[in-house]
Amino acid sequence: MKRKNILLIHFLFWFYIINQGLYPLYLGQLDEAYLAGNKYLKDVCVTTILNIMSFYIIYYSFPYLLKFRNKALAILSGILMLALVTAFRTPVEFLFWKLFGSISDEEMVFKWIYTWNNLRLVIITGIYAILIRFMINWFESQKLKDELINQQQASELALLRSQINPHFLFNTLNNIYSLVYRKSEEAPAAVMKLSSIMRYMLYDATTDKVPLEKEVEYLVSFIELQKLRIKNPDFVSLEIEGDTEGRSIAPMLLISFVENAFRYGSKKHNPGIVIRLSAARNLIRFEVMNYIKKTTFKPEERESGIGLVNIRRRLELIYPGKHKFLISEDAETYRIYLEINK
Repeated sequence: MKRKNILLIHFLFWFYIINQGLYPLYLGQLDEAYLAGNKYLKDVCVTTILNIMSFYIIYYSFPYLLKFRNKALAILSGILMLALVTAFRTPVEFLFWKLFGSISDEEMVFKWIYTWNNLRLVIITGIYAILIRFMINWFESQKLKDELINQQQASELALLRSQINPHFLFNTLNNIYSLVYRKSEEAPAAVMKLSSIMRYMLYDATTDKVPLEKEVEYLVSFIELQKLRIKNPDFVSLEIEGDTEGRSIAPMLLISFVENAFRYGSKKHNPGIVIRLSAARNLIRFEVMNYIKKTTFKPEERESGIGLVNIRRRLELIYPGKHKFLISEDAETYRIYLEINK
């Protein structure tokens, strides 16, 4: 939800609350003694200020309570928060009336009813805060869900057309043809790798998540086929650390980074491309480094292709607040770093 819409919701809510407090004044139902010295207006003003304080403490604290895995601890923390807010606003209210209320010292005697009244107001404003927080979060999650559905539908063909582009397919077929023509022993393995890639794209990659080991197999097959057209067998360094079994990832998420490295990487270094994948219990790290080809490509061109733009947006939709995506570049190297928290 846009910020201006959120602000409008809050403005309308407080407009409603303040007018509820002033409603008896509009109807002329107040005692003249209560109106003397602006006592009623002071009461409305102080109560509103304290309600605003209580409202936003609970409004911003409530999401953190939802993150507690232990429900009993979450409930206990909520009760403690209500008690602390009440313990703060009760003496503040009492102090205000003592300093600015024009009330005699004999009348200004602390009573427990003040505490219970403030607790009642804290609970009421807390309920409003939670309801408004839920409403805003629902609108935001619904918008995100709709955008994700649209993104997935729009990107299905984009993935097939751009992640594995026709140039790669034609070059691979030509390389395989060359291997077959020379009766090379590598030809059957190359055909199987290409078949594995196409099977993964057409069947496995249609789901929301795939096993990480399948994504790695797909990545390895892609690299092996790319190396068919490179004379240096050690051009690509691939390091895989940790256990990929039992972990999942969005399909075809890593391939664009490798494609980008082959497309813009210099082939004059050994290794020219360094790929590192690390899988821990709740963390996946992926890093690709390539030496920059001395061509007319501008830095923004490397980052504006449909592959990287699509991946960046997919990360925002699939792993909101759970990923880190960094691109760095110096005179010789270009690096992409991706970190996904499960």
